[in-house]
Amino acid sequence: MHTHHRALGLAAAPNGRGDAADFLKLRPAEPVWLLRPHAARRAARFFVEEFPGRSLYAVKANPAPELLRVLWDAGVTHYDVASIGEVRLVHETLPGAVLCFMHPVKAEESISEAYFEHNVRTFSLDTLDELEKIVRATATDGVPAADLNLVVRIRVSSEHAKLSLASKFGADPNDVKALLFAARQAADALGICFHVGSQAMTPAAFAEAMSRVRDAIVDAAVTVDIVDVGGGFPSWYPGMEPPPLETYFSVIHAAFEALPISYSAELWCEPGRALCAEYASLLVRVEKRRGDELYINEGAYGALFDAAHIGWRYPVRLVREQDSHVRPMAFSFYGPTCDDLDHMAGPFELPGDVGAGDYIEIGMLGAYGCAMRTQFNGFGVGLSRVVGDEPMASLYADVREDRSNVVQL
Repeated sequence: MHTHHRALGLAAAPNGRGDAADFLKLRPAEPVWLLRPHAARRAARFFVEEFPGRSLYAVKANPAPELLRVLWDAGVTHYDVASIGEVRLVHETLPGAVLCFMHPVKAEESISEAYFEHNVRTFSLDTLDELEKIVRATATDGVPAADLNLVVRIRVSSEHAKLSLASKFGADPNDVKALLFAARQAADALGICFHVGSQAMTPAAFAEAMSRVRDAIVDAAVTVDIVDVGGGFPSWYPGMEPPPLETYFSVIHAAFEALPISYSAELWCEPGRALCAEYASLLVRVEKRRGDELYINEGAYGALFDAAHIGWRYPVRLVREQDSHVRPMAFSFYGPTCDDLDHMAGPFELPGDVGAGDYIEIGMLGAYGCAMRTQFNGFGVGLSRVVGDEPMASLYADVREDRSNVVQL
């Protein structure tokens, strides 16, 4: 992991957009998204080149069309979509993309539209009811489709992840054998998938899940063509420093090679956070200080949803024309709405003299931050600029660590 807290923090991109000095001179009253296409491109190239299989971008993490185009240009050709809205968006933005409808519970109308209008052939499921729904929705004049990739989602542990995804989806262990056998009869290609949870902090999460895959294949005695290890690949946040992604890939590859599957079987993954977290940060303004509480102009109903509702901590730094030599201290944030719930406990470490009128950059918000915004109470983010500097933290950038938490312009 590499962190980057240099004075270059808000330097303009080569195309001249997003000049930091101009930001401070203009004193924007709204938050400003700082977009780093080069960081997303680098992350995508890393997965395309280093993951020992195919990488599907999990669109829910950030569905911005401009990001989708960056990932496509970097070599990501397959996309994990979870709704007909995402299907339509990606199909319109990237007509050549391969879409995989990986939500295990779908409206029959959505399945039909995806199959007949958007060329979707890959569908996830975790029950016999969903399998029957997919078969019905993709049939032509009562004749079942012969070109379906059906991927059975099994339930695995989320104990190694910061956010669990173990309780809502995944076939019950007692049902997996019958489900795999039935799906095999309806599928051109049969797959097994799982999700170890978001922000998995150890490769052991994937090793344990792959052992469940092995047991399922042996028990059902079916030929499996696709093994999809899902998402969960981590990014760097304060207090959450994962091992290098290469270690995850190595563990997954070794487990995949040991499975009782044919030599032609494919290995898939569905990174979301890992591809887009470094893509964006947010420049916010302090409107008021009350002791160790800072009132800022973004919050729980916007980009900081996770910071408020699940206590996620993001890297922060003060953006100021004058350097601060005041010792850092821990702050919490209040967002701009009228709700007490609009509170981000942190702690967020900033120089002790931060106050009203100062600007703070909040990093690693390309994942989910961009996707969770609402217009509640009339607040919303309306500005964005492309910048050319490094993200505040990176699992990909080869930069030296500097623990300063002030950006001096």
